Amino acid sequence: MTKQNNRTELSSLGEFGLINLIAKSVKVHNRSTIKGIGDDAAVIDNKSQMTVITTDMLLENVHFDLSFTPLKHLGYKAIVVNLSDIYAMNAIPQQVLVSIAVSNRFSLEAIEEIYSGINLACSQYKVDLAGGDTNSSASGLVLSITAIGQAASEDIVYRNQAKLQDLICVTGDLGAAYLGLQLLTREKRIFLENPEIQPDITGYDYLLERQLKPEARKDIIELLKQTGIRPTSMIDISDGLASELLHLCTQSRTGCQILENRIPIDMKTAELAEEFNINPVTCALNGGEDYELLFTVHPDDKEKIKTLKDVHIIGSITESSKGYKMLDQQKQEIDLKALGWDAFIKKGV
Repeated sequence: MTKQNNRTELSSLGEFGLINLIAKSVKVHNRSTIKGIGDDAAVIDNKSQMTVITTDMLLENVHFDLSFTPLKHLGYKAIVVNLSDIYAMNAIPQQVLVSIAVSNRFSLEAIEEIYSGINLACSQYKVDLAGGDTNSSASGLVLSITAIGQAASEDIVYRNQAKLQDLICVTGDLGAAYLGLQLLTREKRIFLENPEIQPDITGYDYLLERQLKPEARKDIIELLKQTGIRPTSMIDISDGLASELLHLCTQSRTGCQILENRIPIDMKTAELAEEFNINPVTCALNGGEDYELLFTVHPDDKEKIKTLKDVHIIGSITESSKGYKMLDQQKQEIDLKALGWDAFIKKGV
């Protein structure tokens, strides 16, 4: 067996020792963080702004596989996926609360690695780690993140305000994160069957980064504000384009029509999809974890939207009676269905 070096057992610090250790690495970026780590609750100066709060939980072997997910990347991603929800409200994230539960499989060094990713994301997006909780777990690792943001009341964008003839827009490209996961899963399976075969992931850095280290679209929110565009509705794409679009439409009581040839798909995504014998559009519609923004704008903003880098008009909002449709390459209508991630549906391996 390989000898374990430089390992510190968490029991040598205890809960409060661990909290104190984490607190030493935290830098406060916002004056509104009156009280952060070290009390029963964070104290945030709200003043005249609206506070926006979201929370998300990541569970080992449900949301991530540690056999191919670096701990630092996991910490970073856990923060980013929550910040994405804040940006999808057209708000600016300012604080996060991090709760973590670990089993005795994890050493102090492992926890520090997770928090190095958390702190990197906080630094990158200028948010403050303002508190949380630590606990033990019977098995596996659990991360629960709460993100808190602010916006003026008139700036907040909800899912249920899409209007007839609004333009449907998406940012970036879609399906890459799903294909990155498929690649990692395939290589893991091959390695388990024959440990002498090393993983072959050369040339797919972009897809792997989209899966393991996604970024929230802070830049798009800033760009929309600079351009004077206020979306009529917005949501982030965590469960696939089709699922999120149906959320917007059902809550706005509308229908939609999108064009297959307008859905942005990266070349590497299309290449790997072909290798897996999967339609890349299917990956975009149902794959999930892209953390791009899906939003609608008034038709009068069309010319402004067309000037924005990395924003794509893919369709328009229709009457609810027309349903949820996609026009394929042959101009045939296809019904859109929400087939993306559902936490309570068992997934095949």
